[in-house]
Amino acid sequence: MSQMSDESFYSIKVQHFLHDIDSEKKQLDLEATMKAKLEVLSLVLGLLGLIGTITATAIPMWRVSAFIGANLIVMEELWEGLWMNCYSQADIKMQCKAYDSLLILPAELQAARGFMCVSIVLVLISLVIAACGTEKNSCCRDNMRSKNITLATAGCLFLVSCLTTLIPVSWVGHTVIQDFYNPLVVDSQKRELGESLFIGWATSGVLLITGIILLFCYSKRRSKEGEVYPGAYAIAPIKEESVYLERTPSSFHKLQEYV
Repeated sequence: MSQMSDESFYSIKVQHFLHDIDSEKKQLDLEATMKAKLEVLSLVLGLLGLIGTITATAIPMWRVSAFIGANLIVMEELWEGLWMNCYSQADIKMQCKAYDSLLILPAELQAARGFMCVSIVLVLISLVIAACGTEKNSCCRDNMRSKNITLATAGCLFLVSCLTTLIPVSWVGHTVIQDFYNPLVVDSQKRELGESLFIGWATSGVLLITGIILLFCYSKRRSKEGEVYPGAYAIAPIKEESVYLERTPSSFHKLQEYV
């Protein structure tokens, strides 16, 4: 009787143990799903950042003509970009011309060229590295530590690309605003903020968010590097209808006892 009570006690304990393991496994599965969604979100945002960086670099609208004071010829419009300037007039199709020399550009536009080219390369490299660092990718699957370092590297590169995008855009914007309110600058030489600057600011924000998400995923992975999967040593569940069979000695054992 006591033997049956001990068996029921151990059976209840095993069932509680299996229930705890099952609940913890479900929680880990939920966390893994959330991390996978964050990784996919970071890749999507990184792709948007790449498109925004290329767009801001290519569009010749870093500085546009300002219609103030005596310069009220609204039928004319001038766009200035990193690679060319465009001029449009009433009933005339817009004409664009590439700069004859880099030296004719102001210092902020010369620096913006280099910064934006570096940004495009950094974002492209960051996207490739981030894709290799995701859990769904087979790259470095057998070495979780290397995969985590890869993800952290991608996050840091996205943050650097955010800076290389934000610096030239803010520099050009500061110069445009400073010249606009400078009384020594004639009205015909004053410019306004172009659409490329706003695209650049928005893109730098997207790149910043992407880098933060990747580093957050890295911190979550790093905290669980040394943990053992809770179901790794789980035993098979015991069925309710299982019965205890008493061990009986074999005939060979009886023969040994007789001898």
